[in-house]
Amino acid sequence: MTFKIDKLEDWENVVSSILPQLKLSVLTLKGNLGAGKTTFTQYLLKSLGSSDEVNSPTYSIVNEYDTPKGKVFHFDLYRLKNLDEVYDIGIEEYLESAYLSIIEWPEIYSEDLADFPHHEMSIETKGLTREIIFK
Repeated sequence: MTFKIDKLEDWENVVSSILPQLKLSVLTLKGNLGAGKTTFTQYLLKSLGSSDEVNSPTYSIVNEYDTPKGKVFHFDLYRLKNLDEVYDIGIEEYLESAYLSIIEWPEIYSEDLADFPHHEMSIETKGLTREIIFK
């Protein structure tokens, strides 16, 4: 699925289209800094019925949110330097126990992520427009 958005409110349409297609418990988000990965996550969590405040996990590495369907873990692996650091945070335990795990900057973990069926989403910025590809 491919989307183009020009304004913040367009994220609602993206989420409403993606949500019924979200069949796997892991979603990776790729995009440059400021592309909208956390903004997408905010809209997604709201649509899943969470009343939690959604923030970027850049410094905490992982944030946990409650939804009526179960726990959602939101990771940001940007600051991790190697695969050992990914395992040190206990990522496998999170992935195995979550309703949904959202992973920003998944590249450092991409080889081992093959063990977990997952969706991929990329956000490319083109001026004020965002192009989103969901698989």
